[in-house]
Amino acid sequence: MVTSNGGRFLLWAGFVGVMACGLRTQGADNQNWQVIHPADNGAVLENPGMGWVLHYYDNVPANYGSRLEPSDTVDEFPGLTVVYLRIPWSYLEPAEGQYCWSVLDTPAQRWISRGKKIALRISCSESWTRYATPEWVEKAGAKGYNFRVGQGVTEDGPFWEPDYNDPVFLEKLDHFLAALAARYDGNPEVAFIDVGSFGVWGEGHTFSSTRIKYPAETVIRHIDLYRKHFKHTLLAANDDFVMTENGELAIAHALQSGLTLRDDSILVQKRPNSYFHAGMAQDFWPRWPVILESEHYGPSRDRGAWEDGTLYLRAMLEYHASYVSIHWWPHEFLQENRTLVDRMNRYLGYRLVPTEVRLPQTGTVRKPLSWSVTFENRGVAPCYCGGFPALTLKDAQGGIVAVLVNTQANVRDLKVRDVAIKGPKAEGDPEADLGPPIPTTWETASCLPFQLRPGRYRVFLSVGTMTGTPQIAMPLDGDDGQRRYFLAEVEITSDAERSEGK
Repeated sequence: MVTSNGGRFLLWAGFVGVMACGLRTQGADNQNWQVIHPADNGAVLENPGMGWVLHYYDNVPANYGSRLEPSDTVDEFPGLTVVYLRIPWSYLEPAEGQYCWSVLDTPAQRWISRGKKIALRISCSESWTRYATPEWVEKAGAKGYNFRVGQGVTEDGPFWEPDYNDPVFLEKLDHFLAALAARYDGNPEVAFIDVGSFGVWGEGHTFSSTRIKYPAETVIRHIDLYRKHFKHTLLAANDDFVMTENGELAIAHALQSGLTLRDDSILVQKRPNSYFHAGMAQDFWPRWPVILESEHYGPSRDRGAWEDGTLYLRAMLEYHASYVSIHWWPHEFLQENRTLVDRMNRYLGYRLVPTEVRLPQTGTVRKPLSWSVTFENRGVAPCYCGGFPALTLKDAQGGIVAVLVNTQANVRDLKVRDVAIKGPKAEGDPEADLGPPIPTTWETASCLPFQLRPGRYRVFLSVGTMTGTPQIAMPLDGDDGQRRYFLAEVEITSDAERSEGK
C-alpha cells in the first residue's frame, strides 16, 4: 500500500496475504509496533547522477587542474562527484587515426580511483588556439573560415573554424566519434558527454567566432551524429543551440531524442540578465538530470555579476539542477564560497530522507513481516536512477540474516518539491520560494527466508537494487559503511508449527 500527497492505493507485495498482514496504524491493537523517525543529519551526499563538477580541462588545458598535484583530488570539496574534461579534438587525434587517449585517461584515473566519474566535451572551435579541429582535417579538404574574436570572419584571422555542414569535416568527425564511443559509450565511469562539436568552445553558438548564422538543421545533424554512436551514455545539449535560426527546433529535437540540457556560463552578466533558460529546463528535468555551469568564477566575481552567489543557488533551484560546476581553481572557489556550497548541497539533485519507519516489535518465523516507510525527496530533482527500499536484518556479529526488498516501491517516483520561477530579477532568499517536501508512504509485507532462526536482530534501511544491494546514500546516522542505516531491533519468535514440534 502506498500513500502519496493524500492519495491512497494498493500495491501487491508479491505474495498472497498482504492484506491480512497489513499494518495496524491506529487503535489499541498497535502496541506491538515501533515507529522510528530518522532525522536528517545534514550530511553532504555523493550519489549517482548528481553533484559538483570540477573543470579539470576547461578548453584551455591549463585551466583548472594544472595547479593540482597528481595526488590532489580535492577531497575536501563537499559533494564533488564528477571531473569534467573539456578539450579540443586536436589534442586527442593529432594525426588521422592516431589517438592520444592518455590526455583523458591520466587525470580521469585520479578521480575514478576515488569513486568519482568523468564527463567529456570535445570541441571543434576555440578562441585561443588556431586548430581545435585538427589541422589535418583542413588539409584533407574540409572548408572553414579564419576569424578574429569580436570581428567574425576575417581573411587574416588567427583562428580557424570549420564549416559545420562541410561533408569532409562531418566524415572525419563521424570517424572520431566512433572511436570515442568505442571507449566511453555505456562506460559506467562516465556521467555524461556533451554534444560539443558545434560552435566556439563547443557551446552551440558562433557569437565569439565566425558569427555565421547556421540553421537549426545543422545542430540537429550534429546531435544525430552523436546519437548514432552514443546509445547508452547520457548526452547533453547546450541551451545556446537556441541561438541558431529556428533554434527552438534544435532544442525540441534534443528533448525528443533523449538528451538532457546544460546551460553554460550563467552569471556572465549582472542581474536581470544572469540567466535566461530556467523555463526551457522545465521540459528536461522531469526526465533527465539538468547540468548548470556558472561563468568562470573570478571574472564573474570581479565584474560584480556573482554578487554573493545567491543567484547561482536560485538558478540551481529554478532549473531543478542535478549537476553544478566548479568553474575556477577549485581550492580558491571553495575557500571563498564555503557557505554557498553548503547551502546548495542541501537541495542539489535528490535528497532522500525516510521520515517515518514502522516496524513490529516482534515477528514470527515463516510469517510475512509487515513494515512501512515514508520518504521525502528534499532535493529539487528526481532520483533518476531509481531504487527500492529494503530492510536488512543482522545478527549480533553483523552477519546478514534477512534481506527484505519492496520491489513495488521505487524512489524514482517520489515527487519533487515545487520551485517558483522568479528569475534573476528576484530579490531575497531563494529558499523561501521552495515548496515543502511531499511525503510518500509505502506499506508492504515481506516473506522471511526459511533459514531464519528465532532471535533478536538489528534492522537497517537502505535504498538500492531490487536484490537488496545498497546504492543511495541518505543523510542519516547509523551507517554500517555500506549505505545501510540502523533503525531498531526486532525479535523474531518461533511460529506455532515449530513450537508444537512439527
